[in-house]
Amino acid sequence: MTSTSKKEDIKDYSVDQLILWLQDHGIKPYRAAQILKWTYLHQADTFEIMTDISKKIRPMLSTHFSIKRLEKVNVEISGDGSRKYLFRLEDGKYSEAVLIPEKNHHTLCISTQVGCAQGCRFCLTAKGGFVRDLTMGEIIAQIRDIQNDLQNNPIDSKPLINIVLMGMGEPLANYNNVIKAIDIITNTDFGLKFSNRRITLSTAGLVHKLSDLGRDTKINLAISLNATDNQTRSMLMPVNRRYPIEQLLDACKNYPLAPRRKITFEYILIKGINDSVEDANRLVKLLRPIKSKINLIPFNEHNGSDFKRPEESVIHHFQEILHQNNYTAIIRKSKGQDISAACGQLRANAEGL
Repeated sequence: MTSTSKKEDIKDYSVDQLILWLQDHGIKPYRAAQILKWTYLHQADTFEIMTDISKKIRPMLSTHFSIKRLEKVNVEISGDGSRKYLFRLEDGKYSEAVLIPEKNHHTLCISTQVGCAQGCRFCLTAKGGFVRDLTMGEIIAQIRDIQNDLQNNPIDSKPLINIVLMGMGEPLANYNNVIKAIDIITNTDFGLKFSNRRITLSTAGLVHKLSDLGRDTKINLAISLNATDNQTRSMLMPVNRRYPIEQLLDACKNYPLAPRRKITFEYILIKGINDSVEDANRLVKLLRPIKSKINLIPFNEHNGSDFKRPEESVIHHFQEILHQNNYTAIIRKSKGQDISAACGQLRANAEGL
C-alpha cells in the first residue's frame, strides 16, 4: 500500500483501474462507481464525507488516495468576461485554462500538456518547448475545479456546457491520458456528464492518431490547417514536413463522422502569409471532398512574434469567398484581448520564458 506521504490522485484512475484496486483490497467492484460519483458529481475533497461508503472502507481510501485540487495561482478577468486560469502543478510546472462566456453558456478551453513539442511558429506555447504531458487527473481537474468555482462563486447563471481541448499542448501527442480523461468527462453515470457533441479536440495534424481517435471517441474534431500549400504550412507548422497537407486531408476524408457532423478546419489568418485571394480559392478546392466547416481566426499578436493580423477588409473578403462557395465560415472573435490572451502567456510570465 502506498504511504500517506505519496498518495495517488483518485482522478488518475479509470473506473476499471479502480475496480481492480478495490478487488485487490477485498472491496466489491460496485463501490468504484459510488466513489467516482462523489469525486465528480458531488465535488468531494475527502473520502470521509462519502456517506454511502462504509466507515471501514473510507480510511483505506484515505490512506492510499487523495482527491487533489489544482493550485490556482492567478486568474485574469477580461472586460468581456473571459477568465484565464494559471495553475501550478505538484512539480512546480504550470498549466492554463480559459473560461469563455458565450451568449447562453460558457465554453472552457483546457490544456493537455505543459508546453508543446510541435513548434508552430505562430504559437506562444511553442516558444517554451515541451516539458511533459499532463496526467489524466490534471486534465480532468481543470474542468472539475472550474465547475466548483462556478458553483461556489457564481459569475452568472449560464451553464458550462462546451469543452475544447485547444489549450497548451497537442492532445494527440498525449493520447492515452486524453482518451482516459474524455471517458470520465463524458460518462453519464459517475463522470462529469458532458455530451460528446459538446467536446472538441484540436490537433495540429498527427495523422497516425486520427483513426484511433475516430475509433475511440465520438467527440468533435478540429484540424489546425492554417495554410493551403505545403511550403507555407511547413514554415508555420513543422508537423507538415512529416504529414503534408495531402496526407492530412486524406485522413480527414476517411475520418468516421456521425450524421450531421463536420470536421472543423481552423485557419489562423496571418498578414501577407496565408490571407490572399489565391489562398482562399485554394482552400475552397482543398476542402471540397470533406464534410467541413471553417473557423477563421485573425492572428492574435503577441510580444516576440513577427506576424501581424490582417486588415479587417482582408479578413472579411477571405470569408466572403468561402461563403460564395457554400462553406460555413465563421470569423472567431478573440476573447480576453485585454488580458494575457495568447495561449501560454500566463505560463511564460510565471516561468520567465
